[in-house]
Amino acid sequence: MQPNNRVFVIGVGMTKFLKPREGNPDYPELAKQATLRALRDAGIPYSKVEQAAVGYCYADTAAGQRALYTVGITGIPIINVNNACATGSTALYYAYSVIKSGQADCTLALGFDKMAPGSLQTGYTDRANPFGPLIEKMNSIRPDNSKAPFAPKIFGSAGIEHMQKYGTKESHFAKVAYKNHLHSVNNPYSQFRDKYTLEQIEKSPKIFGPLTKLQCCPTSDGAACAVLCSEKFLKENKLEDQAVEICGMLLRTDPPTTYSANSLMNVAGYDMSKKTAELLYKQTGIKPQDCQVVELHDCFSANELITYEAIGLCPEGKAGEWIDK
Repeated sequence: MQPNNRVFVIGVGMTKFLKPREGNPDYPELAKQATLRALRDAGIPYSKVEQAAVGYCYADTAAGQRALYTVGITGIPIINVNNACATGSTALYYAYSVIKSGQADCTLALGFDKMAPGSLQTGYTDRANPFGPLIEKMNSIRPDNSKAPFAPKIFGSAGIEHMQKYGTKESHFAKVAYKNHLHSVNNPYSQFRDKYTLEQIEKSPKIFGPLTKLQCCPTSDGAACAVLCSEKFLKENKLEDQAVEICGMLLRTDPPTTYSANSLMNVAGYDMSKKTAELLYKQTGIKPQDCQVVELHDCFSANELITYEAIGLCPEGKAGEWIDK
């Protein structure tokens, strides 16, 4: 029988997130700050960490080693992760899996990035674009010659499909952004802490489909870190009072319907999110209605809206009504 250890988060830390510009701290400094804060929160030295996973999208190979060497050089395995918007959660998944399988009792997941100003761009023009098949599928369903960046085009197209299928209004997407900007006002780590009215969000420059500028996430410099441990480590170090258990964690990629179904929402990840959530609810015995707080990826307001339905927070086609309530 394979080990099936319980896994706990015992410390977290992050930096303030900054608008990319010259003069910002370099990534080793950002990574060091987040890691030291997480270790301080956990109350353990770096020497007790047995493995680490480091996620980033905009740095050279082995940047994870360069980042963590600012904290200590101990010879532990350091796994570098680059997985688009899922990079941080993939690093956390690796750190979780190592403990779950019994390979280690204390691991660390770190994420950082130093990005370029403006919309996301692909790094190489002389080789296949990783998102090429998705973009081709999107264009085959809804041809578009606009010069909008590819990311808001993918998620904006999903928003258009939701409006056409279910009668969702542009105001529903704007309300998602209004809520999220309101959260930032009280968060000292947020890049932007401005309070916007719903009208300001709706009337900001149009980017693509229902998406206005204030419904699109900005590029950012920053870092975050989490320290994980097993139940054995927890008890040996008397850390029970600060521990938060990870009841379940699952990582999946595109199902066949991403490409076989003519759905812009599936291109944006609807089916992938739905299947992953269903499997995780089954594994844990937890239902979406049991959750009191949800932290949901909000790269674009349209992504958040369709994911409400994908993970079962409301019935399919009812996200607009749910937001209004």
